[in-house]
Amino acid sequence: MVVPPNLSESKVAIPESLRLQLESFRRHLWRVKIMEAIAAGIAGLLISFLMVYGLDRIWQTPGWARLAILILGISLFAVFAPYWLHRWVWRQRRETQLARLIAKRYPGLGDRLLGVIELQNQAANADTLSPRLREAAMASVAIETGKRNLGDALPKQRHLGWTISALCLALVAAAALTLTPRAGVNALQRWLMPLSKTDRYTFAKLENPPQTIVVPFGETFGISLRLASNSEQKPAAASGTYGQQPAILSRLNQGTYTFNFPGQQYPGTIVFVVGDLRHECKVLPLQRPSIENATATIYSPDYLQIPEKTIALNNGVLNVVEGSKVQINITSNRPLRTASFGPTKMLTTEVQHEDRQPQPSISGNLTINNSIATSPLLDVASVAFEIPFHWSDMYGLTGARGFSLRVDTSKDAAPTCYLQGIERQKVMLPEETIDFELLAEDDFGLKCTGIEWTGKFTRPTDQTPAKGELNISNGDPQLHTINKSASFSPAAFGILPQKIILRAYSEDYFPGRPRAYSEPVIVLVVTRDEHVQMLKTKFDQHINELEDLARREQELLDENQRLERISGNDLQKDPDAKRLEAQEIAEVETKRRMENLTERMENLMKDATRNGDIQKETLKKMAESLKSMQELSQQDVPKVQQKLSSAQEPSNTTEKVEKDIDQAVEQQEGVIEKMQSAIAKANDANKQFEAGTFVNRLKKAATDQRGIASSLINAYDRILGIKASKLDPSDQRRLRETSTQQTNTASEVRWLQEDLSNFYVRTKTDSFKQILDEMKASQIDLGLEKIHSLLGSNHSYLATESSNKWANQLTKWASQLEGPKDSDTGAGGAGTSPSPEDEDFEFMLRVMKLVQQEQDIRAQTRALEQLQRSNNRTTATAPNP
Repeated sequence: MVVPPNLSESKVAIPESLRLQLESFRRHLWRVKIMEAIAAGIAGLLISFLMVYGLDRIWQTPGWARLAILILGISLFAVFAPYWLHRWVWRQRRETQLARLIAKRYPGLGDRLLGVIELQNQAANADTLSPRLREAAMASVAIETGKRNLGDALPKQRHLGWTISALCLALVAAAALTLTPRAGVNALQRWLMPLSKTDRYTFAKLENPPQTIVVPFGETFGISLRLASNSEQKPAAASGTYGQQPAILSRLNQGTYTFNFPGQQYPGTIVFVVGDLRHECKVLPLQRPSIENATATIYSPDYLQIPEKTIALNNGVLNVVEGSKVQINITSNRPLRTASFGPTKMLTTEVQHEDRQPQPSISGNLTINNSIATSPLLDVASVAFEIPFHWSDMYGLTGARGFSLRVDTSKDAAPTCYLQGIERQKVMLPEETIDFELLAEDDFGLKCTGIEWTGKFTRPTDQTPAKGELNISNGDPQLHTINKSASFSPAAFGILPQKIILRAYSEDYFPGRPRAYSEPVIVLVVTRDEHVQMLKTKFDQHINELEDLARREQELLDENQRLERISGNDLQKDPDAKRLEAQEIAEVETKRRMENLTERMENLMKDATRNGDIQKETLKKMAESLKSMQELSQQDVPKVQQKLSSAQEPSNTTEKVEKDIDQAVEQQEGVIEKMQSAIAKANDANKQFEAGTFVNRLKKAATDQRGIASSLINAYDRILGIKASKLDPSDQRRLRETSTQQTNTASEVRWLQEDLSNFYVRTKTDSFKQILDEMKASQIDLGLEKIHSLLGSNHSYLATESSNKWANQLTKWASQLEGPKDSDTGAGGAGTSPSPEDEDFEFMLRVMKLVQQEQDIRAQTRALEQLQRSNNRTTATAPNP
């Protein structure tokens, strides 16, 4: 079915002029808003870039800040531009949307445009809505719109401002990149890559500025900042601020800023500002490193055979022997970075001798292992020196105080040795043994020690003087002291009577060093005849001392008798009380001297018993005298002293005081009586002693003459028939010594005759008178002087014959004076039985001799065993051939 035309729908398009105006308005709107979005986005990017550039000129913009700035800059493109385009482009694409936008500026026109656009879109038939009317309405609006400038209806346009801003920002950015290309490019990199580790560019640059430093605790410290060679700016001054403390300023000096900060005790941060550069440096105050331990390893010279040893250097002084090597180890309280020593310096200003070489000055580095530093081996010369040590720890802090080691050098001193427990001069018989202590010391080890002896005859003889040695002990490089017992027995070592120089020796390990010796001990090994004469001299001294004690005691008795007459009451008061006290003190001194004399008398008795040539009667008298002296020292004199002490008791009555004094006087009288008895017995013994010495003196003179003859006979092949002036110097010296000995013997014989004469006057003994007459008749004085003359002219044969002649004559006189040795009857005659007392004494005498012989045998055995050990040690240490 066909619809009639008047019944079909009809649409009327808006006028072409209106359509063109709206399209122009839309294009203009879009163009402006798109330009605004682009300009704003570019401006945002440029602003964010310039913000990074500007901030980097002030401080080290952190990565998070740069990231935020970049996000803000990009957000204008990523967020604002889409929003802006959506609002002004997408939402302003329809005619209705444009009409509403126009209505904001022209409300009436906008409403009519909106009505026209709605009429255009209405669908109706011609009956309902006349097309002509719609066209007329649209034409009317189009005419009205044509009269208006729709550009005025556009929203506020900012595209020019945004564009100018973007251009200005672009110019600023271009200027930054052009004028400061390094800074600009650096800022661009840091802007585009905010999380990268690209350092900000500064016009002022420092050369390797410290990030963290460790400074001495509480001490002023300095920091130097040096401008880099490529620094574009060189500020005249820079500042440094430690925490909240006042800033420290520093002027540029030869490209360096030097800051001196006060001592700090707490960690902190220093902020340095150098132009546009801001640098932060962390500061950690620490105590300076110190030495906790120091040791020295000593390598002694090879000849000492001492192993290396390590000692602690507690006092900083090391004492080593010359020629050693030392290695020093120091331990710090923190790991070390550097350590060195030296230069060494000599510590003495003394004039150097040729054998003392100074220590050359040396220096060097130490080997470091964590906190331990070790020096190389250092040679030690003969002069003391000092080694300074320097170190720094892992933080670069140097030591608080320099550690210096003083090395005192000492030469390997010669060993020393001593003989102890022996008199400097000793007289002994050959069969006796002397025991003593040998002490040897050395600073660096003893090799061996022993005794050495050299003999010398005091009169001419054909015997060879004694000479020998004993190795008492071998040493060890670690042995510094040797203390050994030693024995010396002339008989065990085959030594005849002579003068012996005995001394100890010791050796150390020093190459080529001779033995060290002790002070010599003079040992006179005497014959029995000489021994008797020495005993006689000592006996005379003891008798004189005993007589002196008797006189002293008599004087004390006289004073006590005076005190006896004083009443007991007065004796308890001064001054008589002090007199009594003085008497007691004097009696104590008498007791002491008596004990000392008795002890020496006992030793004399032992020596007399050992001799064997002293008559039994002489020994008996000596023993009786000794017994009295023992009783005096142990009983009688102490009793007197006790009574005098008892009389001074404060609690005593008068009667008790007087009684004690009476008893003291009575006992003291007995003391004096016993002293006189002891003196009488001693004098009797001394007479017999003196008689016996004549025999020994004659024997000694005979022995001397035989010795002269023997020495001449041994030299016959060299001196017989030769003038004295032509003799070899050594033979001339021996001949002079023999002549001197002959003079001494002749003098001794003259004195012997005089002593015989005096002894006869005192004793009236016929046998001594007979010998004296025979000696005078023989003219022995002239005969001995003649021998002296013969020796002076080297008439050796005649001198020998004369010497033998007079030796035989002297021996004959000694035999006549001595009498039969087996005769023990004395004045009692043959057949007289000895008394029980004599038998007891003889038994005691034999026991004493047996004990002495046993002791001598044991002592000689010890000496022989000592000699055997010495030979074994000598063999063991002898080098192989």
